[in-house]
Amino acid sequence: MILMGALTAIGPLSIDMYLPAFPAIAQALGASPGEVERTLAAYLAGMALAQLAYGPLSDRYGRKLPLCGALILYSVASAAAALAPDVHSLTAWRVVQAVGGAAGVVIPRAVIRDNLGVQDSARAMSSLMLIMGLAPILAPLVGGQLLGITGWRGIFWLMSAMGLVLLVFVLRTMRESLPADRRLPLTPAVITRNYAELLRHRPFVAYALAGGFGSAGMFAYIAASPRVFIDFYGVPAEWYGLLFGLNAAGLIAGSQVSARLLRRHVPGTLLVRALPALALIPLAGLALTLLGLITLPLLMACLVGYMSSQGFVNPNAAALALADQGKRLGAASALMGMLQIGCGVLSGLLISAWGTPGPLPLACLLALCGCLAWLSGRIALRASVAKTTAA
Repeated sequence: MILMGALTAIGPLSIDMYLPAFPAIAQALGASPGEVERTLAAYLAGMALAQLAYGPLSDRYGRKLPLCGALILYSVASAAAALAPDVHSLTAWRVVQAVGGAAGVVIPRAVIRDNLGVQDSARAMSSLMLIMGLAPILAPLVGGQLLGITGWRGIFWLMSAMGLVLLVFVLRTMRESLPADRRLPLTPAVITRNYAELLRHRPFVAYALAGGFGSAGMFAYIAASPRVFIDFYGVPAEWYGLLFGLNAAGLIAGSQVSARLLRRHVPGTLLVRALPALALIPLAGLALTLLGLITLPLLMACLVGYMSSQGFVNPNAAALALADQGKRLGAASALMGMLQIGCGVLSGLLISAWGTPGPLPLACLLALCGCLAWLSGRIALRASVAKTTAA
């Protein structure tokens, strides 16, 4: 489980570790803040699209072989990003880096569902959130320290080393979880049919979007946080990581409380209770912002509340989306990840393009994402009930 969590953490580590270096990258490469922020959107776009390939690959060749190839690609691309001479090269290598890192999103979830049922997989995914939540706490702190010692390029060298270390652990300790008799052919017809069936599966799409819209709010916060905290509120760079860590702590707390409650409740029950909070908390923050009453402490309270609610929503929505997917589990995990990160790409691009200073753009997007997550979750739960009743 620790290895699965570390693989899943590749995504947040690759995002959060270089956030404190945004101003330094812009200065070193002669780029605008918006151009540097677009390197984040490029990473998310590459990760979203690459997942569609890893699903069928892992359903055909098993979970381990595609993961090893992906980690090699991630490590090489990270080293190339460290050597980038300009922001355009950096953006391109971030896309390639994301193609390698995407396997860390798809395959661990598939491995969990290979071995566990819906209830136990929801608990396991909540445990993964603990490791994923630690990544945003530690990554900006590590990135900030490396920035002062090695410059921004050292951050990408560390990412490259991380990929190699994980590759060694996968080769030595990970067992293949998909037996040969459960593997699917890798043909265009099979791939197209599986994805088409998943897109027509209303509960799957709605559960995936419930987690996806919630995650989109997180990505909007990640992209906007340097501008809001450092540029607008004047938070020193050394304190930025601590504020970032408070929100990650909320994500951890929500996921761990969810894991405990899953001993007595089914995932759908927890989802019903968490979705209203995911919508109402950012709506309150938006109201305070529009009234001119928002302060840094109030903004932090809203952000921590949102992250805590997402700690409930994400693992339970993921477990329900992957329920009863059978042999197409890898494809289902890939499509779910693509939908979720695709939502994050859109929110990141909106934040980058919205040049208004202050917390208003972030407050608007958080409120929108929370409401869309609530709506998607309600649709998913009703569709699941209707399907069960019909059966």
